[in-house]
Amino acid sequence: MSAIATIGARLAGGPDGPRVLSPQRRRRRRVQAVWGLLVLNVLTFFPGSPHILPIPGSVGKLITQSSLVVALVLALSVNRPARVRPSVFIFLLALLAAESLLASVGAEFLFGALFRASRLILFVTVLWLLTPWWTRRDLLLVRTHLMFLWIVLGSVLLGLLAAPGVALTDDRLGGALWPIPPTQVGHYAAVAVGLTTVLWLSGLLRREVALISVVLAVPVLLLTHTRTALVALLAGILIAGLSLFTTRSRVRKSFAIGAAAFTIGALTLGSVVTTWLARGQDTEEVAALTGRRAVWESIAAAPRSTFETIFGLGLSNKSFNGLPIDSNWLGTYYDIGLAGVAIVVAMLLFVLIAAWFQPDGPRRALALFLVAYCVVASFTESGLSDASPYLLELTLAACLVYSGASREGAR
Repeated sequence: MSAIATIGARLAGGPDGPRVLSPQRRRRRRVQAVWGLLVLNVLTFFPGSPHILPIPGSVGKLITQSSLVVALVLALSVNRPARVRPSVFIFLLALLAAESLLASVGAEFLFGALFRASRLILFVTVLWLLTPWWTRRDLLLVRTHLMFLWIVLGSVLLGLLAAPGVALTDDRLGGALWPIPPTQVGHYAAVAVGLTTVLWLSGLLRREVALISVVLAVPVLLLTHTRTALVALLAGILIAGLSLFTTRSRVRKSFAIGAAAFTIGALTLGSVVTTWLARGQDTEEVAALTGRRAVWESIAAAPRSTFETIFGLGLSNKSFNGLPIDSNWLGTYYDIGLAGVAIVVAMLLFVLIAAWFQPDGPRRALALFLVAYCVVASFTESGLSDASPYLLELTLAACLVYSGASREGAR
């Protein structure tokens, strides 16, 4: 009997043996792994960016692209038998994927366009399989996303410590271990700061944890010199904070302190802020949005047939004549036409309207932060019409305002 009791204690996680995870916790770990694989999939490998690890470009791309297939298999294993929740947002995502496939059939670079459309379809399928976990009260997907953002930022900080000259190429912080351009590093840092701040304002995160996170992430954001991420972060926190203003005294105190700090900073550090925003560019370059306006005007002036105007030219790498488009709206129009633009607008409006009818609280505030961030960033960044971090974060916003989000999920 003593031997049986010892074995039982070990299986139960007693002091004499390793703890065995319950089926529910194992399922939760697998859901987190699926989300982490989605983050890896959108963590595009840029072989042209400086990095210190000898990772061939083909191997890096294989790692990111194969992670989506692994995520699909793992999602099917954790959601067995397959059960999904009805969702207007997922329907719009599926419509976007179908429209991208239609547009890509007649693309000039057929293989690349069909590959990107197929990737988007798989991406949407995995997100659909995760809908049973949208209603969890512990905000599992939001906390998981924040955790993986910190893993990415941790690799950036390690790269900065290991090879500061490589990480700070052109005086902008990028990934030195895994080649991540400064704009993406700035995006990850801004979203991490925003989610951490809103969670703390909502009373769902300890002050010490929030403070450490912000103190580490804000310098990363500033070192990337990414103006879009900074402006989108401030706009998102402002809108999310206003949604909590009447119900949380912590928000009112923080806004008062923030307003005082902003006023003092504007009076004493105005020249420093102006220099940071200028990023070494003259007035003409800033007015031209670092060359973006020329690309946008060329896209708008390019001749198109009626079909191409409505349905686009097929999913591309978001470049035009070898130059990055750097606009979600022009990029969407170029790839999947006016129909694609209409679907993306419908997705954003749906999340905003759903958030409007949500009761005041953390879920609404987090959703408003994410959708506000995506809207502001969409003017100089692309991604809402393709598998990207922006689409992943907009999906997070949609799950937060889901109609059954106030109830605990069945899983």
